[in-house]
Amino acid sequence: MANRRYSIFAVAREALRYHAGWERAWASPAPKKRYDVVVVGAGGHGLATAYYLGKVHGITNVAVIEKGWLGGGNTGRNTTIIRSNYLQDPSAAIYEKARSLYEDLSQDLNYNVMFSPRGLLMLAQSEHEIRGYKRTVYANALQGIETRWITPAEVKDLVPIINIDGPRYPVLGALYQERGGTARHDAVAWGYARACSNMGMDIIQQCEVTGVRTEAGKVVGVETTKGAIDCGKLAIVVAGHSSVLAEMSGFRLPIESMALQAWVSEPIKPTIDVVVMANLVHGYMSQSDKGELVMGGGTDGFNNYTQRGSWHHIEETTRALVETFPIVSRLKMLRQWGGIVDMTGDRSPILSKTPVEGIFVNCGWGTGGFKAIPGSGFAMAELVAKGHSPLAAEFGLHRFREGQFIDESVAAGVAH
Repeated sequence: MANRRYSIFAVAREALRYHAGWERAWASPAPKKRYDVVVVGAGGHGLATAYYLGKVHGITNVAVIEKGWLGGGNTGRNTTIIRSNYLQDPSAAIYEKARSLYEDLSQDLNYNVMFSPRGLLMLAQSEHEIRGYKRTVYANALQGIETRWITPAEVKDLVPIINIDGPRYPVLGALYQERGGTARHDAVAWGYARACSNMGMDIIQQCEVTGVRTEAGKVVGVETTKGAIDCGKLAIVVAGHSSVLAEMSGFRLPIESMALQAWVSEPIKPTIDVVVMANLVHGYMSQSDKGELVMGGGTDGFNNYTQRGSWHHIEETTRALVETFPIVSRLKMLRQWGGIVDMTGDRSPILSKTPVEGIFVNCGWGTGGFKAIPGSGFAMAELVAKGHSPLAAEFGLHRFREGQFIDESVAAGVAH
């Protein structure tokens, strides 16, 4: 099942027989009675967790269960930005691990995830941001992450369509990470899914968890719409619905769920070949391979579980982007969507053991989850397999009890 390698020769062979010989990329089996590990959530983070459990730790008796369809949550609803230019050391470490894994992910998975290290700019549009981003450049140098500060003229050279003299939001410089960029969100999920299936793991879609079974403070299994499944360990990787699964398990999480939305313009010819983020106005933009300008903003200001988002955020963000990129004013919106993100108080993730033995949780990525997928999965797999991961150590639930926050919202202005 799906063991054949993808290659230029396979494409040529299938072209000659009208593409009739392609296999399914991953199997869709019925659940077994018991697994060593059950991962709840078949998004990027859940699939990456399963993949590295098998590849690094040799644990392949794994089920990844998903209440909807594979990659149908936030993984398929984001703006695909990849960067690691964070200020705090724990954040920089896990995001740089993710970015470095993205570099070779297509070769590793034998699946083209369309990683594009096109470069990423974070615009400084106030004196406060200038000081903050220069501080980040110095921190990144100590962390071994390549970033640099560039002038408004250099910004203009990289992004000719930008207006650096906006009356409300002038561009005063930028934090530039040349190896930042984008990848294809669907392909990341599909590539991990195919690799997991090849290792003998079960990916079970349309299988909602309705209960978590414990005995003497230890997890023993889950109840699902496809029957009871026993497990030795349980990894909860369900983003905005993490608090729901935690409640089923008998504990609470310090997260809030709210909508984050994005939208794309009609396709146009290539006009911008880098990713530009403007955190002062919570706006960011890049151009997809299809020619659409991909735009996004900040989260809604209230808790909700919609996958739409509110119109006032579109208006506010588009207004700022029109000033910064005047070309945007001439375009029509093609489509708009939202995802349900999980926000912690310090805007940093949770990768942690829980009060229930054998249950591990990976959540709280907020608006920056896609860029972290490989690093998150690598760290979560190590945590599940060994009970400890250096990459995840400072992202435990203990930090909220002890006040050891990793406050990237202060560092970055916004945790995208």
